[in-house]
Amino acid sequence: MARRSRHQVLALLPAAALLLAASACGGGGGTTTANGVQLAEAGKIKTCTHLPYEPFQFKEGNNIVGFDVDLVDLVAKDLGVKQEIVDGPFDTIASGQDLNINKCDVAAAGMTITDTRKQNFDFSSPYFLATQALLVKKGSGVTNLDSLKGKKLGVQADTTGKVYAEKNTGDDVKKVTFEDLGLLLESVKNGSVDAAINDDFVLKDYARKNTDVEMTTAFNTNENYGIGVRKGNDALLKKVNEVLAKAKSDGTYATLYEKWFKEKPKQG
Repeated sequence: MARRSRHQVLALLPAAALLLAASACGGGGGTTTANGVQLAEAGKIKTCTHLPYEPFQFKEGNNIVGFDVDLVDLVAKDLGVKQEIVDGPFDTIASGQDLNINKCDVAAAGMTITDTRKQNFDFSSPYFLATQALLVKKGSGVTNLDSLKGKKLGVQADTTGKVYAEKNTGDDVKKVTFEDLGLLLESVKNGSVDAAINDDFVLKDYARKNTDVEMTTAFNTNENYGIGVRKGNDALLKKVNEVLAKAKSDGTYATLYEKWFKEKPKQG
């Protein structure tokens, strides 16, 4: 990700300036559905995400599937449009840049609700409860952060796992940053790093499919995921929240949760 695009330069601007920039180039106009919800393009709801983040969003053959994908599909169905997935760097999603320039309508990327991110865009109601955990090779003897002294810990850029690792380990643990979750997990498997920290359900899913690694310690970070919406697009935010609430009340949420995580939901 060495190239620097115009979008990446815009990421350096404050959120308010980005909103002005979007408005000046027509980004604030958009189109509307019959329900009066503003969308970037007619007939579709565009979702910014960063692949892969299995089982939330990942490629399966020629399709992009996952828990987040299914949830946004419920919103799309309610609006009478189709979902279009836009894959891109996680940093431009979390900074609010992609939403502010109307690259997408929503951001659904297994993204933890944080005070910093709430300054950049609005979050839906929480839809998933997660925590941080360690992934290691089986038999490595690495069971917690203390046992990583003198070893390498893989972290993913711009994530709460990276923040947690930086706050809770010293210089005696070498942090190795990866832009991509897939590369992070593969580095544990091939021994490039001794452990990786990331969200527990992502690590559980990977360990189920790769029996030479295992998830050990989970840390009580008690994180909630939310779907991001550009500030000012209140009608879309309201619609997302309505759809999430309905899915939880009618059992659809639980069905999707068990489909992707092989257990009953912690919430919802």
